[in-house]
Amino acid sequence: MRERITFVQKLGDSLEPSELKVDSTTVSGPEVHAVREERLKFSVDELPSELQTLLSDFQGLDIKWVTDAYHETVSPLLSRLPPGFHVVFTPRRPDTSLDSLCSALVELFGDDIYCSNESFTALSKAQSTGVTTLQYYQPLRSLSHLTRRARSLLCRSDDTSCSNRLDSLTSASSLDIAYDSDANDFRVTATWPYQRQHIHATSREGHRTEVGILSTDKPKTLDPHEIGISGLITVLRENKKLSPVLFSFAARHRDAESSFSARFLSPTGLHPTLQLRLSSARPPRSPEEQECSLHAYLTLPRTIFPDRYQLSDPIFLASKNLSALRFATKPVDLEAPDYAVPQWGLALLLDLATPTESAAAGEFTAEIPLHLRYLAPASGGYRSIEIPYPAVFWACRDPAVADAPLGPFERSGLGYDALFADKPGIVFWHVEPKPAAGQGSRMVNTVRVPVLDMDKAGWVNLGTAAVIVFGFAWVVGRLAGVWLRRVAAEKERKKKTQ
Repeated sequence: MRERITFVQKLGDSLEPSELKVDSTTVSGPEVHAVREERLKFSVDELPSELQTLLSDFQGLDIKWVTDAYHETVSPLLSRLPPGFHVVFTPRRPDTSLDSLCSALVELFGDDIYCSNESFTALSKAQSTGVTTLQYYQPLRSLSHLTRRARSLLCRSDDTSCSNRLDSLTSASSLDIAYDSDANDFRVTATWPYQRQHIHATSREGHRTEVGILSTDKPKTLDPHEIGISGLITVLRENKKLSPVLFSFAARHRDAESSFSARFLSPTGLHPTLQLRLSSARPPRSPEEQECSLHAYLTLPRTIFPDRYQLSDPIFLASKNLSALRFATKPVDLEAPDYAVPQWGLALLLDLATPTESAAAGEFTAEIPLHLRYLAPASGGYRSIEIPYPAVFWACRDPAVADAPLGPFERSGLGYDALFADKPGIVFWHVEPKPAAGQGSRMVNTVRVPVLDMDKAGWVNLGTAAVIVFGFAWVVGRLAGVWLRRVAAEKERKKKTQ
């Protein structure tokens, strides 16, 4: 197993190397403003046999969780996803059963994961193998179930350091679990937001632990498509001091230096409109990047859906500051109630209209029309559903990135990156999500949906039964009247013939 613990600061954050203490097994220092990232990397042979058996059914598997609380991050850890629980994977065979994967997800992440063999939706299809990449999403507020389960599996009762480390996941901003069959490795990466972090890292016997205190840098030799990193690095149990480093790499995720908020226009009704408000829609241009387009990527629970036919009308799209529907999960049943839909929901990638140069510097709004499904009855006549913020980003072509190796902080398996696989050299410039006024610190929107009131359902049932009985009696009466008239007419005819 290889472990990497990194504290990533902003350009200009200061830390005196003399404040850091290093021995063969530990690095410690003061509190600093930084993002903390911890990554564990295993070869598949190091994993338990049950997990190896599960992974053998997949070419690749990416499980990601993102908190719904507002959090700040720094370069190069800039990739964004809608808050919640995401799974993107490619089975080895089209007929692979997914029951074992569902069972594992529920066991690790709790009963909030409503997973079955029919829950997954198609994201993309490999033409060479005919195997479809599948996707799953579920709102999930915390990793509390995972931390409890992991403690029981991994920590001895007297190992407080193991328990404390797992408990710290409750304050993480994201968690990534990735398996790559080609590289034959399994990675677990947790990230904590940009805030005051106490520098402390310890190596365990038999584990290679690399510790870095880094920040972005801009050396003169830096190419436009690269990000520079400088700082201090050590490998515990191998070195007894921190060594200065300066390196660069191609960055596929960058900061668009703008922000956005999302809210539903009032009144929401049964056909709510999600409004995106961007602080600026100026495209991130550089000499190498000639093509840029603005996008919104949504993962919508099955309680709400778009009408792809409505979003195919160019005139209607233009009125909402949208330009095209690039991708939507198929099929979408427009009439089925929430409790009759087996899939998790759907993914949606929209192209937003690019404003003119003069309008791009100011605020820019786009509106996404959506539709609510019929929900199960509830006491009081209302249910509340939560819709996560989308990911908003610019996708720009940069030929210099197309053949560049992946950087050490690269994040893949995001879902929307697979939708740009036919365009090599795409750089994603992310617009930072910020809560709209009145939303607190959560990156979700709540919609109150009218449903059948269970407290009044008895009267509805009684009234429905009464109407049915009355209608049946009326039909029987009308039929009986017709029959009696026919009988009377037949008797009259017989009298006349006699």
